[in-house]
Amino acid sequence: MPLQIHNTLTGRTETFIPLEAGKATFYTCGPTVYDYAHIGNFRSFLAADVLRRWLESPLCTRVNPDGSLDEQSGGYDVTHVMNLTDVGHMTDDAAADGAGEDKMDAARKRLLDAKKSGKLPPGASIDPNDPYAIAEFYANAFLEDARMLGMKVVEDAENDPTLLPRPTHVIREMLEMILELIENGHAYVASDGVAYFDVQSFTDYGKLSGNTLDKIRAGAGGRVEDANQAVKKHAADFMLWKPDPTHSMRWDPSKLLGRDVPLKEGYPGWHIECSVMARQRLGDVIDLHSGGEDNIFPHHECEIAQSRGATGAAYFARYWFHPRHLFVEGEKMSKSKGNFFTIRDLMAKGFDPAAIRLELIKTHYRSNANFTEQGLKDSTRMVERWRRFLDAAESSSDAGVRNAMVAGEFARAMNDDLNVAGAIGVLNQWIGANASPTKADMALLREFDRALGVLELEANETQGDDADAAQIEALIAERNAARKDKDFARGDAVRDQLAAMGIEIKDGPQGTTWTRKASL
Repeated sequence: MPLQIHNTLTGRTETFIPLEAGKATFYTCGPTVYDYAHIGNFRSFLAADVLRRWLESPLCTRVNPDGSLDEQSGGYDVTHVMNLTDVGHMTDDAAADGAGEDKMDAARKRLLDAKKSGKLPPGASIDPNDPYAIAEFYANAFLEDARMLGMKVVEDAENDPTLLPRPTHVIREMLEMILELIENGHAYVASDGVAYFDVQSFTDYGKLSGNTLDKIRAGAGGRVEDANQAVKKHAADFMLWKPDPTHSMRWDPSKLLGRDVPLKEGYPGWHIECSVMARQRLGDVIDLHSGGEDNIFPHHECEIAQSRGATGAAYFARYWFHPRHLFVEGEKMSKSKGNFFTIRDLMAKGFDPAAIRLELIKTHYRSNANFTEQGLKDSTRMVERWRRFLDAAESSSDAGVRNAMVAGEFARAMNDDLNVAGAIGVLNQWIGANASPTKADMALLREFDRALGVLELEANETQGDDADAAQIEALIAERNAARKDKDFARGDAVRDQLAAMGIEIKDGPQGTTWTRKASL
């Protein structure tokens, strides 16, 4: 069975059929680099990463553009692009026409306050008045976190930076698309100088989200001022370019393009960037587009209108992939509630990147996920079990035979709308029934893990400062000496002392190892 994937555009689960034989083009809406990405962001990014990995897996049956199966080889050659937004994303992004302020301006204000109070992020020497420096700092922080979690698009971009485009690098191309939309009647410059997309010119507006024009009221939710609405042709018309000679990141369109244009110095809207970057790197029509479910409207709806308005094509992306929200202990994440976590927060608390990744991918992407301490500890134990199995298989002298039945069951689960939980169930049942893994089992587990991306990650080596580590090692040496002298009471007392310090110890063939107890 080939991959069946739920398509938000049609509301149906469909066979994935590529535009070009053996290849797939994939665009993911990435982070806005004005702050650290949180685990909710990463849930969406990792779901896209798993989809990309599965498309590349030899276990994923290829389908030809005509819908026929290619039984000779599995896996597609995937070109995966993810943007890093550094301008244009507004604080009130639920409003299609760009309400609120640019998030990079919001970051500037936040960091200015932090600098005055001496609370800049650790290791940061950011000039809060330099938006490019802010973007660079948080972009690098995101890339570090993404590498720790094994996101392939970030790894690929080390050799091909065009896979991680930034809006500030394509301002000229954005302006050209806006002018193209104006010329072909899909956009206009209003009396306030703002360039808006004319939603009434695009009859399919609302098809992705269900927010058709007759359902959209002027100023819905009180986010759009009456003065802004008065100059627009329709309440749903959204911003493409906003004149603002005081904005911290601004461009003069006429100077940049070398000719007079009807756009004044200012900055782009949030939606136009993705249309331009996807088109520039992947073409007018692409296979897949992903983003969190909160991107469906307005962002992705607007992307479709812009892209198709510019190209005249019947599609922008043929398949739309939207992971649902992440909750923490059953509640929405909130800094005030103390349940707001970044990847580096979890690492500092002692959790392993492999366990974090597994916890974020193991719930079906179309279900809300509940991130809990117990779940994370369960994922930690699961990773440890898989690692033990892999170690045993690697040290086996038995070549063994590939278990084609287990491989087929794993593939069926993944092809069933990316049923990661089902695939993990197959994997765990196989491991539980296999007391003597062979070299063939090692190869098969690695094949499964190329899709899951868990075992390839390095363990969390954060063990605290050197003095703390030295004290722990000294106590372990004292305990081992006591056990050697058969002074078991003293050995147990040292173990209890270490436990009180939050240290767990394990005795094994290679000696005693220790880790910090991880907890939220």
